[in-house]
Amino acid sequence: MSELEYSESLIGDDKVSIHTFADVSPKAELGKGVYVGSGAVIGPNVIIGSNTWIGPNVIIDGKVKIGSNNKIFPGSCIGLEPQDLKYKGDSTYVLIGDNNTFRECVTINKATFEGEKTSVGNQNLLMAYSHLGHNCEIGNNVVIANSVQVAGHVLVEDRAVIGGCLGIHQFVHIGYLAMVGGMTRVDRDVPPYCLAEGHPGRIRGLNKVGIKRKSIAKENKEEYLQLKRVWNLLFKSEYVISDGLKIARQEDLFQSSERLCGFIELSIGKGRRGPMPSLISTNK
Repeated sequence: MSELEYSESLIGDDKVSIHTFADVSPKAELGKGVYVGSGAVIGPNVIIGSNTWIGPNVIIDGKVKIGSNNKIFPGSCIGLEPQDLKYKGDSTYVLIGDNNTFRECVTINKATFEGEKTSVGNQNLLMAYSHLGHNCEIGNNVVIANSVQVAGHVLVEDRAVIGGCLGIHQFVHIGYLAMVGGMTRVDRDVPPYCLAEGHPGRIRGLNKVGIKRKSIAKENKEEYLQLKRVWNLLFKSEYVISDGLKIARQEDLFQSSERLCGFIELSIGKGRRGPMPSLISTNK
């Protein structure tokens, strides 16, 4: 880096690299090894952990706390006001963990009401032009592909993979190790371990590739066979889902089947949107 283009600020005994054309508030807290590129804007209520890379023209403003070893690519905007007509200026924030990658022009809005947050866990990849609305909660090891538009109050559990160029309706819940195919209309909950695709979205089966990568089938064949039986009972049988759940719970469930049943019980509970139906199920 050129001495004419970058300055080095001292925080304790650790150096931070800030481009001359960046606008970083003196009240912002930057950890050791943080890099801030040309044209970036960092507001006064921002805390950034060590070794995080902030590319050119990134805007991070509002109450934002970002962990260590993140990469934020050019044009991304984090912590700005929610796109919610109910927002009246309350003090809300964005919380981001460690080892995440946010590609070009990712936008993450803060929450709507006092004390609430929008959160992103650890080791996630959000590809270019993806958007997280207010009050979203993203777990760990999640992949969100290009141009995915996530509305407010969406929950995405660990290890989910979401294909590109799609929209996710507000308050939708996407389960652990679920896979959503590109251009799917996601207006209902996607249960864990399931593969969803279509317009409107439908459950197509188990996410066999993700399950294989997680080694569930290899490490415990009985658990995998039970998960297949439970899935068929819930989504492929003549039983309605509530009756299928009662039958499934008559046996001791492994962790994966318990997770699937618990998710659906929550999804069909009061105030939820309900699980996405199967393409081949009689349960509509």
